[in-house]
Amino acid sequence: MSQFDLVIRNARCATASDIFMADIGIIDGRIHTLGQSIGPGRKEIDADGRWVLPGGVDSHVHVDQRQTGGGLTADTFTTGSIAAACGGTTTMIPFATQDRGQSLRWAIEEYHDRARGKTAIDYNFHLIIADPTAEALNEELPDIIAGGCTSLKFFTVYDDVMLRDRELLDAMAAARREGAMVMIHCENAAGVAWVTDRLLERGLHAPKYHPAARPAIMEQEAIYRMTAFAEVTGVPLMVVHVSSGDSIDIIAAARRRGVNVYAETCTQYIALDSTHLDRPGLEGAKALCSPPPRWRGNEEAIWQGIEDGFFDVFSSDHSPYRFDSTGKFPHGSDVPFSRMSSGVPGVETRSPILFSEGVIKGRIDINRFVALNSTNAAKIYGLYPRKGTIAVGSDADLCIWDDQYETVIDNDRLHHSVDYTPYQGMQIKGWPAVTLLRGELIAEYHDFRGKPGDGEFLAADKRPRSAAQTPTKTELAKLGVPDLV
Repeated sequence: MSQFDLVIRNARCATASDIFMADIGIIDGRIHTLGQSIGPGRKEIDADGRWVLPGGVDSHVHVDQRQTGGGLTADTFTTGSIAAACGGTTTMIPFATQDRGQSLRWAIEEYHDRARGKTAIDYNFHLIIADPTAEALNEELPDIIAGGCTSLKFFTVYDDVMLRDRELLDAMAAARREGAMVMIHCENAAGVAWVTDRLLERGLHAPKYHPAARPAIMEQEAIYRMTAFAEVTGVPLMVVHVSSGDSIDIIAAARRRGVNVYAETCTQYIALDSTHLDRPGLEGAKALCSPPPRWRGNEEAIWQGIEDGFFDVFSSDHSPYRFDSTGKFPHGSDVPFSRMSSGVPGVETRSPILFSEGVIKGRIDINRFVALNSTNAAKIYGLYPRKGTIAVGSDADLCIWDDQYETVIDNDRLHHSVDYTPYQGMQIKGWPAVTLLRGELIAEYHDFRGKPGDGEFLAADKRPRSAAQTPTKTELAKLGVPDLV
């Protein structure tokens, strides 16, 4: 008689800290037993000594996102989650966006409706706040966080969503009070606009000028300002899509001051550089994202940060714009780079690229891969230990990796609703051969085997106030100033 729903035999398991051989017994979608020669399963898979790793957690994904201007994201929750599954990702955290004049409650409920019953993997939401009124922060936000959406995103750029400095401080203080994590898109809006105007005045309109319009110093200025605000308010802060090596130094300095600041980087900053935007015609727009890929050689500084353990999270920042008037070119194709939609797709290729370029090439070990790909995001965003690890009681979200499998990235084999990938032609070694969501097969190599609707909303834990950053090492503390929040 079967003891387990599923047994994975001869698994070479890795977590963020350990490596061990085990049979994995799964009951009701969760890991029930880790051991040697365990009892039979109703179904069994022989991993044959291959790596068995936690399913990926992609914590920076844009799908079915309402746009206040510009192009439309091509992926729905269905297509985006299927693409994620085929790349070994079993949990994603996309964004729910508040427009100015809208209530936070309406925004989060709308995105729940967009996702419910349509996703192939599990999910949570980050809430983008564009209109931080007193009512939104004091009356609506506590209920949303209590409902399991415990991470907020703020922008320092883009007219439709950016917050002024005083608004940022108020919103950060509210997040700290309610036990939420704050994510920040760091670029100086006035600086970017000024440089962009100077370039356009000189007739420099091609996609290759996009990196010049958003120089790294504008990212660095905003990072310094936002870490200063986090220091004053005591909120835990995630600096998303860090793109330049010099930005690492600013975040490291804030950490030395005692600021609770995390750092994320993305696939485009290790796999692309500014030369990818310098291509004939409009081809360079396929690598146009913000912050942009930097000068050739900068990716080595990002890799150094990954190898040294500086970066906490590795995400795709999946922004699926089709290469047509609905996506990249909503204002026509004969327009300057500043009127093209900014963002690149990558939810399906994130994990394989990091595995191939990192683990296979010896830049990082398997434990660091698991931390970046799965564990750290689950911990930071309140989903651990249900997600992000291999442990008794955790969800059986597992990938059996074929580290000998070689392929070339080809958009025709990907599952997103985008008609290109900026990683076209990239040589890859290693791919998830089998991907399980709560013990059920959802993908084999490049083939989707699950079904839309299998995914569930995961309520995230909020951070208790006692666990939030307190200014014990900051200037305020040295002056004897009490906690301001």
